Amino acid sequence: MPSICIIGAGTGGLCSARHAIENGFETTVFELSDRIGGTWVYNEATGIVNGIDVHSSMYKNLRTNLPKEVMGFPDFEIAENEMSYVRSDEMLDFFEQYAEHFKLKKHIRFNSYVVRVVKKNEKWQVLVKDVVTNKIAFHYFDKIIVANGHYHTPNYIQIPSMERFKGESMHSHDFRTNEVFEGKAVLVIGGGPSGMDLSNIISRAAKRVTISHHVTDIGDNIFFDNVRQKPDVRELDENGAFFVDGSYEQFDTIFYCTGYKYAFPFLSVDSGIYVEDKFVQDLYKQCINIREPSIALIGLPFYVCAAQMMDLQARFVMSYYSGKNKLPSSKEMLKDTQDRMNKLWNEGYRRRQAHMLGHNQAHYYTDLAETAGIKKLKGVMAKLHDESSKCFNENLLHFREDIFKIVDDETFIKVN
Repeated sequence: MPSICIIGAGTGGLCSARHAIENGFETTVFELSDRIGGTWVYNEATGIVNGIDVHSSMYKNLRTNLPKEVMGFPDFEIAENEMSYVRSDEMLDFFEQYAEHFKLKKHIRFNSYVVRVVKKNEKWQVLVKDVVTNKIAFHYFDKIIVANGHYHTPNYIQIPSMERFKGESMHSHDFRTNEVFEGKAVLVIGGGPSGMDLSNIISRAAKRVTISHHVTDIGDNIFFDNVRQKPDVRELDENGAFFVDGSYEQFDTIFYCTGYKYAFPFLSVDSGIYVEDKFVQDLYKQCINIREPSIALIGLPFYVCAAQMMDLQARFVMSYYSGKNKLPSSKEMLKDTQDRMNKLWNEGYRRRQAHMLGHNQAHYYTDLAETAGIKKLKGVMAKLHDESSKCFNENLLHFREDIFKIVDDETFIKVN
């Protein structure tokens, strides 16, 4: 029986395990924490614990910013609930039900930190440390699926003179509750979904919040009254920030909502994977490692229906690993990837947007399904994702009150 190692028991790791087991693989999942759920697991700790970076970016009382109708797996949906935007603990309950239904827990080794993955002869040697006992063990596998998520290694932008600032600096990765901002003047840097959402959450405790960004289509009416927008920061001094419009403001705290890096510290150089400015290379269809095809990465694309896409990617990968399909040559796979990337570069995408799908997600889903001859995702998923993103941008204060219902494979309705 061929063996497979899955790194991470979050959304991607769980559905990968399910499909690996169904395809007859001897399946082992290594999970750093003591429970399943990955990024959905709330951990009060921040920084470094026992020499290992805290993985979770989850904050208290988080509610999803996508409706639950697009957040389940294709054949295992989130249970009925009158709300569309559910709490993080309800998402964790959902993953528990999924793991229970497909009997995944017996395949998961918790408190297991993957230190290194190295090629030894024709196998992958996986060095694993038990974080409770500190014991180290070697394991050997035929295939590796990396599903360690991409919301765990903070990305900071470089701002001139940032080291001069004497106030507090914090990345959204370490945000747990807005109480730490009580009565403070806070500068939020970054106009992505987190920057916008957290500006409002922080403003409920802070004296004032300024969000600095270069996004063109963000209106003022989506923020609370004590949130103001500013263009990019030109430079910092001891007490505050100079903006590119020539203005200056003082702040107690600078809060970086500048996203995350893709990081695979356990993959050795001979794995053939490298990351350049958030662009993970060289991958076939954004998931199979072209240089070493017995390694696959699940869940890299963003602005997607995550669980739907990861399940599709897992089925795509397993169609090759099980022998049902035969992979093209590495030359053909590289050409396929280069053609796709050249198209993106010509459309003005930057390297750090290489895995950004958004409005292109439906095309990606169709491409995976048709290439591997596997069941497609319902068209309604990408449509509802796009509608929900539009509501987020237009009605940030109230979008979570929206309630959606899926009518059929192509259609949804807004109930309220």
